[in-house]
Amino acid sequence: MANKVVGIRFKAVGKKYYFDPKDYELEMYDKVIVETVRGVELGEVIETVKEIGDSEIISTLKPILRVASKDDIEKYERNMNDIPQANERVKKHIFKNKLDMKLLGCEYTLDRSKIIIYFNAEGRVDFRELVKDLANEFKLRIELRQIGTRDGAKFLGGIGPCGYILCCNTFLGDFETVSIKMAKNQNLSLNPVNISGLCGKLLCCIRYEDDTYKEHRLEVPKINSWVTTTEGRAKVIAVNIIDKSVRVKTEEDGIKSFNVEDLLHIDYYDKGQGKKDGE
Repeated sequence: MANKVVGIRFKAVGKKYYFDPKDYELEMYDKVIVETVRGVELGEVIETVKEIGDSEIISTLKPILRVASKDDIEKYERNMNDIPQANERVKKHIFKNKLDMKLLGCEYTLDRSKIIIYFNAEGRVDFRELVKDLANEFKLRIELRQIGTRDGAKFLGGIGPCGYILCCNTFLGDFETVSIKMAKNQNLSLNPVNISGLCGKLLCCIRYEDDTYKEHRLEVPKINSWVTTTEGRAKVIAVNIIDKSVRVKTEEDGIKSFNVEDLLHIDYYDKGQGKKDGE
């Protein structure tokens, strides 16, 4: 069954959520008011109305409540402007209660009926007294939400080891799985310091080149395999997977470099290699 949906995002670099557009004619970057598990929120259209199947809908499809009015936008901007002060007020109470938790930030719902507080903590935190103090401080409903280290880095932002602003804070809407196998496949140093991001997890960018490495590995010989070049038989001592080249030690002329496509013959290849003997 086809469902008419519109894609909405709530943060500059956040996940996309689908909502029922009802009869509204919505265009890219329109501001709309919707109800989420967090409460009434202002979101931005990042994907115009289209039809999708039931399998693409993760949860109940909620409707767009209305197109945001000037008053709605002013409320949203006022809430955003009040967040720095809210952060300081929350920090004061965390310190007062001597809790081992790291405040990441706060959010007000659009109608200001609730404040959501995001934090990191190593273990279980008893924040019952903190909730009481915050309720007295803000006179609002309090929601404390513990999030993981990756989401924490996305929330706070920062500069990665490459010198650029973190990918998760600039364009990554969702986190994809990154494995140590991918790092090995790219011949990266397995020292955690070299392959970990600010969040302490494996660098997201390791995944970006994984498909290219997998594809190119099928076309290059393994180290220590034997090949035949225009200058005779040689042993492979190094490979550059990205540009599909090899360094070889020839029986007569020493170490030389060749592009894989210039090799006349590969005498030995592992199962799964794309180039066979005699090709």
